[in-house]
Amino acid sequence: MVSTAPDRILARRYRLGAELGRGAMGVVHEAYDELLGRDVAVKEVRLPPGTTDEEAAELCERTLREARIAGRLSHPGIVTVYDVVVEHGQPWIIMELVRSRSLDEMVRSQGALPAYYVAEIGLTVLQALVSAHAAGIVHRDVKPSNVLIGFDGRVVLTDFGVAKSDTVTSTTQWGQLLGSPSYIAPERVHGQQGGPESDLWCLGSTLYTAVEGWPPYDRKRWLAMLASPEGAEPAPMTLAGPLRPVLTGLMRRDPADRIAPAEAMRMLRAARSAPLVVRPRRTVPAPSGPQHRAGRGRRRSNSRWW
Repeated sequence: MVSTAPDRILARRYRLGAELGRGAMGVVHEAYDELLGRDVAVKEVRLPPGTTDEEAAELCERTLREARIAGRLSHPGIVTVYDVVVEHGQPWIIMELVRSRSLDEMVRSQGALPAYYVAEIGLTVLQALVSAHAAGIVHRDVKPSNVLIGFDGRVVLTDFGVAKSDTVTSTTQWGQLLGSPSYIAPERVHGQQGGPESDLWCLGSTLYTAVEGWPPYDRKRWLAMLASPEGAEPAPMTLAGPLRPVLTGLMRRDPADRIAPAEAMRMLRAARSAPLVVRPRRTVPAPSGPQHRAGRGRRRSNSRWW
């Protein structure tokens, strides 16, 4: 594996800098493109422990293929993919660096966000997804931590071009699946690969979290979903107001029953223009126990891609 120490040169071009964030599928660094003289973000795509050589080769191939397709996407709501390289069998994706914070960070620090603002975010993300779906790309990982709010107000969806392997079945990956239940569409929970409709469900769940202040599924409801295709309904909405109809339509359990993107856009525009309602402030409780303490590492830079 290529060293990720600061100042490491990747592909004789990209000088790695500070780590910006990490997740189940990789680590993102700030970097400097010495050829074009610009700051970029570089994602090292990592494989779960226990991945076989065959699975690793498949994931690398899919990552390269999807990153190249994502590189052709041009939408203000999508982080631009500039390049993709492989060193020592490890895929790296070079992207636009967005100085921002994630929607997840906003909700945790500010609590539930106003419905009109969440509707505005939803419109941008939905338009980005429609653009990607038209190019044959399914995101598969829409969630609050992958929605960035730029310091200039720009809203972007990240993590396009990263292949999510549906064949890797290691214990680690199963644990990661259980770790973020509210942003996995029901059909994917029950073994289907999922398509554009799955992205719509995840968008609904993401917007639910933003407007309600916490995810739609707690552990009990998640386990009920896992146990049966009928599963459990999300927690009742109390703050969504004008967003309630579109969230309900996006999060229908059967993919065929979910509202179409055009209808969702109409409903989001209506919610954006709805009268303001004064409501109580709600914040997301911080995770307790060792897992929370483990996540409180050294302070990160405010330049975020992840």
